[in-house]
Amino acid sequence: MNRAEETARALRVKEAHEAELLEKANVLGVGVGFRHRASRPTEEICLIVMVRRKVSAADLSPEERIPATIDGVPVDVHEIGDVRAKG
Repeated sequence: MNRAEETARALRVKEAHEAELLEKANVLGVGVGFRHRASRPTEEICLIVMVRRKVSAADLSPEERIPATIDGVPVDVHEIGDVRAKG
């Protein structure tokens, strides 16, 4: 699969699952981009789930956990902290 096909597939999966991901208490946003490993971007297309803060899976209920893949698309969780409007 080429990069355009991977991106299109990831966008379809995002569209299909974004609402359920945003229902999780710690999730602030969902996007598509490159997976990061050791804080460096890779060439792998993934869903990016933005959370207020990363929490150990052991500290989350099964319903609140973010899966490692969704419909075959890898998921990368990014901690972004609190989001506030400037003003």
